[in-house]
Amino acid sequence: MLSFLPPRFLASSYAKIAGWTLVAAVILFPFFVLQAVDHNGQLSLAPMTYRPYVLAVLGVFLGLCAVFFLPAPLRALGQSCPDFAVSDVQKKGLQVLLVVGLLLLPLVSNRAELDLATVVLLSVALAWGMTIVVGYAGLLDLGYIAFYAVGAYTYALLSTDYGVSFWVALPLCALLPAALAFCVGFPILRLRGDYFAIVTLGFAEIVRTLLINAQSITGGPNGVAEIPRPTLLGWGAADLDERMMMLYVLALAWAVVVYFVMRRLRVLPLGRAWEALREDDIAARSLGVNVHRMKLSAHMIGAMIAGICGAFFAAKQGFVSPESFTFLDTAFLLAMVVLGGMGSPWGVALAATLIVALPEVSRSFADYRMLFFGMVMVLVMIFRPRGFATARRPSVVYKPASGEKTS
Repeated sequence: MLSFLPPRFLASSYAKIAGWTLVAAVILFPFFVLQAVDHNGQLSLAPMTYRPYVLAVLGVFLGLCAVFFLPAPLRALGQSCPDFAVSDVQKKGLQVLLVVGLLLLPLVSNRAELDLATVVLLSVALAWGMTIVVGYAGLLDLGYIAFYAVGAYTYALLSTDYGVSFWVALPLCALLPAALAFCVGFPILRLRGDYFAIVTLGFAEIVRTLLINAQSITGGPNGVAEIPRPTLLGWGAADLDERMMMLYVLALAWAVVVYFVMRRLRVLPLGRAWEALREDDIAARSLGVNVHRMKLSAHMIGAMIAGICGAFFAAKQGFVSPESFTFLDTAFLLAMVVLGGMGSPWGVALAATLIVALPEVSRSFADYRMLFFGMVMVLVMIFRPRGFATARRPSVVYKPASGEKTS
């Protein structure tokens, strides 16, 4: 059926990308095109209505991406058709287009869509923080959600009990989880494998139990309510729409900061030491890497990111309770990192978006959405067991100077 296409094209990554795009379109088709409608107890499917300008903006954005990326594949069709590769200029162009599209999103979305986008951005930033711990350093931390809870409760208690503003409390929301990660990680980071995972899981449950039992400080099971929302130079204090837009912009800015911090750390000697620990800590130790110090640095940096994400979460929700930080949240975070690909920022972002947004988009299939969600997870683990982005590229590539001979 596809005999009219060049054989080399069928064997290249272009055909693989087209095939996976078709599979994803078939799986996600019911969630974005159809909705379940209840007519006196009778469940039926009906087309989903979208606002025309939302589809127009999406079409323009995809068109710009196609114009930017299609020339190279089209030129390769009549040639040897090499494997799929994206240049640095194309990567930067895609990043700029993505940020511009996300900045324009508040202009074409309603409150529900903007709120979901804010949650997705915070989840992506939190998953990137866990990527530093799990994907870069190779530490199976099952208690990562505890630092998220510490950051959320730090801002909640400082703002409600002492009247501390969001911007003053934000550095404390990063420093306190980092200090806790140092105190906890200093003794337990000498453990390896399953033992480390079990101890971190116990640490998360200890933090959650303390939040429940310390009723005089944390409010116990009732949590902390009426948390003040942040403002930025007076922006966000007028009405609900302005506040939601401001929270979305702050979440986007924080996600961009975390992304660039991740990418910069990966090419530094610190990041290369983390990757050496992930691959073989014994070999890294034999080469002079201080294993304990490198693990501790990854643990503390990940805790700082989680603490700031927790502060944003508390500011957005206006309410926190121990039930917001359960082991299920850690499992979802770990699923984002594993499904996206260990150490791949873009793969983790894609997995986080699907895991957070897919259940919300399929809310009309309330009785079946978890079934579809589980089916998608199983299919991904069968056909992509190493995650969406499986390629592991070197952190630093040696580029010979001009005139230098290479063997």
